Amino acid sequence: MNITAEEKLMYGVMKAVYDSGIPVNFKGSMVLKACLMEAGYDEETRHTVDIDANWISDAPPTAEQMVESLQSAIRKSGIDLDVSLYRMYGEGRSAGFELKDRESGEVLFTMDMDVNRPAPTTKIYEIDEIRFCGVAPIQMIADKVSAVSTDKVFRRIKDVVDLYYLSKVFTFDRAAVLQTLKNNGRKLEGFGGFLHRYEDLRHSYEKFRFTGDVSKPPFDEVYKAAKAFIKDVLPKEKDRDAR
Repeated sequence: MNITAEEKLMYGVMKAVYDSGIPVNFKGSMVLKACLMEAGYDEETRHTVDIDANWISDAPPTAEQMVESLQSAIRKSGIDLDVSLYRMYGEGRSAGFELKDRESGEVLFTMDMDVNRPAPTTKIYEIDEIRFCGVAPIQMIADKVSAVSTDKVFRRIKDVVDLYYLSKVFTFDRAAVLQTLKNNGRKLEGFGGFLHRYEDLRHSYEKFRFTGDVSKPPFDEVYKAAKAFIKDVLPKEKDRDAR
């Protein structure tokens, strides 16, 4: 699996944060990529240009505390990036950080940080010499199944793509997925859009861009694999689309 120069830099930042002891764990595409590599998946996956994270602490952190903590961790690791906050967290809103090249001032990537949301199930990932704390595979699967069960699936077609990737290396555990969702205070919805609006899903997929030279698998292949993977939580309908 190919890792871009930007992704290598982002992994370096994630390692720096982990080494610093800041109460942060990671999620999103960077963790998915590490998870797939650890599981032996060696094909190309979609690339990303941001880091997703969770900050979990007893007291709500201030903007200054978050920026200073991240900046200190990054500088201590020898990475020449400056951190700035461009969006403060709030109700239903994550904090947003820009990480800029210190010399040019160019924004190289961003970091979205949820603050004191329900604590996810995590594990320690290791890639080469990079080590960080990220959400566990079961948490990723549960989060993506939850999104696919709602009509948000049309805006989050990447979750269908990620279930396709995950289906290649993991066995779906219905009980564990439902328990993980329960632990997060969530339930699955009806999968109406996913099951009954196939052409709308295809349209969303066709608009979804894979950056770089990563090949985009045919939608039929992605959909069938994702649907087969999560079949144990799909509603049992006699007249359900047989695709």
